[in-house]
Amino acid sequence: MAATKSEPRRVGFVGAGRMAEAIAQGLIRAASALLSEMGSYEDIREEEAWHCVLKSKVEAKQVLASAPTDKNLCHLRALGCQTTHSNQEVLQNCQLVIFATKPQVLPAVLAEVAPVVTTEHIIVSVAAGISLSSMEELLPPNTRVFRVSPNLPCVVQEGAMVMTRGHHAGDDDAELLQNLLEACGQCIEVPESYVDIHTGLSGSGVAFVCTFSEALAEGAIKMGMPSDLAHRIAAQTLLGTAKMLQQEGKHPAQLRTDVLTPAGTTIHGLHALEQGGFRAATMSAVEAATCRAKELSKK
Repeated sequence: MAATKSEPRRVGFVGAGRMAEAIAQGLIRAASALLSEMGSYEDIREEEAWHCVLKSKVEAKQVLASAPTDKNLCHLRALGCQTTHSNQEVLQNCQLVIFATKPQVLPAVLAEVAPVVTTEHIIVSVAAGISLSSMEELLPPNTRVFRVSPNLPCVVQEGAMVMTRGHHAGDDDAELLQNLLEACGQCIEVPESYVDIHTGLSGSGVAFVCTFSEALAEGAIKMGMPSDLAHRIAAQTLLGTAKMLQQEGKHPAQLRTDVLTPAGTTIHGLHALEQGGFRAATMSAVEAATCRAKELSKK
């Protein structure tokens, strides 16, 4: 398991679907600026290379991913990652391994790799619905495990992620993982009970926001604006609003009030949204997605 000076420790992925690609791409993009200053990993000592990993700087060739077929692996190879069809090979070559399989196959995959899992490994699952206790039961005693709930914007390093740790994972392990994932966006440690809620809020929330953006643009198209322009402006409106909420620290209601003027356009539009049940429908969407995540957790 120990890395040599010529081959720094790797980050592994078991499963090579869209989420694995998104996280890997976020990690690799975050590394480019540092590597342009420092040169390649061959030019620096192993200890420094692993320090780069701790600081979320992972070069593409230091990522090893596995999947049963080349269908998804080709996307990771296009990023410059190393690939294999052997899940155990990933565990034998990587200390930190992210399991990005479908939830229904994760238990079988964990049982498959269990014989090669050691106390040096940090095992991370991004699969919805598989609890920490279930993971710990399938792996050797004292295995350090984490659950992470990511979302698709990880691919552009603007993900909203939460993580939660198992019984044997320590503060140093959590810091390592959090630093690594923050290359892909925001990552916050939370109690495990929040993970399913995050799935409804942020994992599924990406689709909810896209639906709103589409509807916003279609309203402008209905009023005569060209489609491409309407969708471009709608997306920029969402981006700018999100940045204001983050940077100014205001409650959304405060920012909404800043836009309102008596008898103006905005209050008339908000009235139409309320008549259509927009607020209640959005809350119900998050609730429905969260409940489904909880159902999956019980299977």
